[in-house]
Amino acid sequence: MRRHSFSLAMLLIALTACSKNSNTIITTDCSDTSKSFATDLSPLLQTSCNANAGCHGSGSSRGPGELITYNQVFNARTLIRSAVTNGSMPQNSTLTTAQKNTILCWIDNGASNN
Repeated sequence: MRRHSFSLAMLLIALTACSKNSNTIITTDCSDTSKSFATDLSPLLQTSCNANAGCHGSGSSRGPGELITYNQVFNARTLIRSAVTNGSMPQNSTLTTAQKNTILCWIDNGASNN
C-alpha cells in the first residue's frame, strides 16, 4: 500500500511538471529582505510597467489601469502578483529573478507604504 501511494504521488508530480500550464510556481524567500514601495517597487514599476513600457502609465486603461501611485499598486497587488508569477507581465519584456522577488516579497510582506 505504501509503495502504491508513493508511486501515485510521483506520477502526479511528473504529470504536473510536464503540463503546458503557464502558471509557474515561483518560490521566494523574503525572510531576510524588507522591500520598500518608494525605494524598491516604484522605480521598478516605472521602468518595467509605466513610462518606459507604456502600459500602465498615466491615463492607462490596460489591465488594472495606471500603476503609478501607492494606492493604485496596492489595489492591484493581487493581479500584479498573479501576472508576475505566471510570467504574463511585463508584456514586451521580462523581469529578472531579483525583480520578481522584489515585487513578490513586497506584496507577500503586506505591501506597506514605506
